[in-house]
Amino acid sequence: MTETSTTSSSTTPRGSDRQQAARDHLWMHMARHAPLVGGGTVPVITHGQGHMIYDDRGKGYIDGLSGLFVVQAGHGRAELAEAAAKQAEKLAFMPLWSYAHEPAIDLAERLAHYAPGDLNRVFFTTGGGEAVESAWKLAKQYFKLMGKPGKTKAISRAVAYHGTPQGALSITSIPDMKTPFEPLVPGTFRVPNTNFYRAPEQFADNEKDFGLWAAERIREAIEFEGPDTVAAVFLEPVQNSGGCFPPPPGYFQRVREICDEYDVLLVSDEVICAFGRIGSMFACEDLGYVPDIITCAKGLTSGYSPIGAMIASDRLFEPFRHGDTTFYHGYTFGGHPVSAAVAMANLDIMEREGLNQNVKDNSPAFRATLEKLLDLPIVGDVRGEGYFFGIELVKDKATKETFNDDESERLLRGFLSTALFEAGLYCRADDRGDPVVQLAPPLTTGQKEFDEIESILRSVLVEGLDHL
Repeated sequence: MTETSTTSSSTTPRGSDRQQAARDHLWMHMARHAPLVGGGTVPVITHGQGHMIYDDRGKGYIDGLSGLFVVQAGHGRAELAEAAAKQAEKLAFMPLWSYAHEPAIDLAERLAHYAPGDLNRVFFTTGGGEAVESAWKLAKQYFKLMGKPGKTKAISRAVAYHGTPQGALSITSIPDMKTPFEPLVPGTFRVPNTNFYRAPEQFADNEKDFGLWAAERIREAIEFEGPDTVAAVFLEPVQNSGGCFPPPPGYFQRVREICDEYDVLLVSDEVICAFGRIGSMFACEDLGYVPDIITCAKGLTSGYSPIGAMIASDRLFEPFRHGDTTFYHGYTFGGHPVSAAVAMANLDIMEREGLNQNVKDNSPAFRATLEKLLDLPIVGDVRGEGYFFGIELVKDKATKETFNDDESERLLRGFLSTALFEAGLYCRADDRGDPVVQLAPPLTTGQKEFDEIESILRSVLVEGLDHL
């Protein structure tokens, strides 16, 4: 890939070798450290521009994951850096604990304007997991205030990821991520996800019936647990973990009916899917449903400063309008003035440059380009929406047989992750569920970048067949 002459020093300000400093002091997130402790090296990314990121050797890579489903507007946006500096100089910090500041007010109004229905109340956090945590806490308190104190439980889908705080992790449905931290917050339950590629055999040719079947499993879970005990259902518009599961036609409409019937809150977890990733500012609008709560983060600032939000309906705020009722919940840096100012500037860019429309216009071409890979024996399925796609890898295409744990380990971690990066593509090779490669490039990209991504994937996946 493209290289740049801009390189960085290999030593820290203290004069240490930077790789050695990483070995000695840096605790990376979601990472195995044994290779680094044993003398290995960690890729060090120094800068980015547009859809490209560059390492400390000056080598360039396509950012095929927008950092972590975050950098909607692309890297190197001076306008966003300037917005941060300008706000920091004016007011660097003020909490929202019974006080307010202009950026938070302005951003809350703007998000409420984007949100569907009567979702008009914006509670700021610093990230997505905190937004999910906030939503579950609000659901519990709301029902207590409404005289239904037993409604505390949460339902989510198999293999779904909703964050790492203790409450959000309980809602998360990935056993390997939960087991080390148990016991977790009790009261969460699972229903099937919407992976049509692996739907029950009777639905193999009928996606709509599969969606209605999956929705009915939510009704069944509510009835089994008892409607007077269930507070909320947490669903991503397009489920991330497991590899980009889009909802079948009619799925969310039926879920909305079920939640209304049993007085259960529908939480649209849009930490990944909001702000153009699927198309509109909020993906629930693309998919035709109005939730009671939206949780969001990531793309709100394109990653230039951390912020998240829980957006709730007027109905949920109503009990807090009166007397001394208080939502005793908050974060020191929630709605940080610098982050809120950056979010406003990021949304300005998205509107001015038509990035949402760019996704809607180009998503079919992105899908079609990735579907070219279906001619490879290792590629079983290509699925997703917007600029958010997963490619499921299989051992046997005819039977859809997946890889066992050892094969998956060798293929994904032993080869694909490193090989794709070395070939110039930063993306995710994941096996939380069946093995997949996930792609979510910046919303500024188009056919040229799609072709480059497909070419790299093709060459590496063909080589990957030799590593099984």
